[in-house]
Amino acid sequence: MYSSNINLNLYKTFYEVAKYGSISEAAKKTYTSQPALSKSIKKLEEDLGVRLFYRNLGGIELTEKGKELLFYIEEAYNNLIIAERNLLESENLEKGKINIGVPSQIGTFFVFDSVSKFHELYPNIEITIISSSTESLLKKLEAHEIDFIIDSSPIDVSSDQVIVKPLTKVNNCFVVSSDSKLDISTIKNIKDLEKYPLILPIPGTSNRKALDDAFDKKEINLSNVMNIHTSEMIIGAVKRNLGIGYVIEDLIDGDSSIVKVNITEKLPQIEINLVYVKKYLTTAPTKFIKMFIDEKFSE
Repeated sequence: MYSSNINLNLYKTFYEVAKYGSISEAAKKTYTSQPALSKSIKKLEEDLGVRLFYRNLGGIELTEKGKELLFYIEEAYNNLIIAERNLLESENLEKGKINIGVPSQIGTFFVFDSVSKFHELYPNIEITIISSSTESLLKKLEAHEIDFIIDSSPIDVSSDQVIVKPLTKVNNCFVVSSDSKLDISTIKNIKDLEKYPLILPIPGTSNRKALDDAFDKKEINLSNVMNIHTSEMIIGAVKRNLGIGYVIEDLIDGDSSIVKVNITEKLPQIEINLVYVKKYLTTAPTKFIKMFIDEKFSE
């Protein structure tokens, strides 16, 4: 008869070694000797009757059976993390945490006010905001390093468990410093921008791709362009009179040191999305989403 006397320590060792991809690295991270880890892996392989790792000169590599076991252990580990957080995050939110992933240009106008209000209501909830690329944020979401993402389209997900929920669309605009010496009075459409120095998002970003498509359709050839990674730095460059910048309109609302260029044709919009894995949302992030996202953008 099959015995279910599971040695959880062996599975924990397997998970650590698989996660770090090296017995020596796992030993450093867990403050355990390499011989002890190797012995545990060997014992688990004997108990299961399968090989879990290939040993080679470069280190170790999971076998197909090892990958299969890792899938189930990761699922169990994630469930334990969520269970622990749900128990800690009581309904009155006297303790707990929220980890939000959001690019800086979106977080500035889309998240900060909500975070501030939530913190006033629940000061004991630890809030962490992580800004990075969409690809990096998705990896952190799947690794449960963040609870949800607020980011612009397109968002390509590899798992059907990851939900991408469109929230709203925001406008872009061209701007200059209020004391700029550039004569922008004759600019009516994007074709008129050809002769001006421009400060644009770096090529390859979703915002820049949409703008480049608009330029291509109008057969616009740009010769004086400065590419800058973040909207905050684009705005900073505009204020230093380095040219005409392209940013999300919400970022310059209320800033008297910057004025919009009066372009009459419609510019590309940005779609903002909420990205999350429903079964891994604990009490605190669920409350935040309900209060400041669902209610705000419900149809």
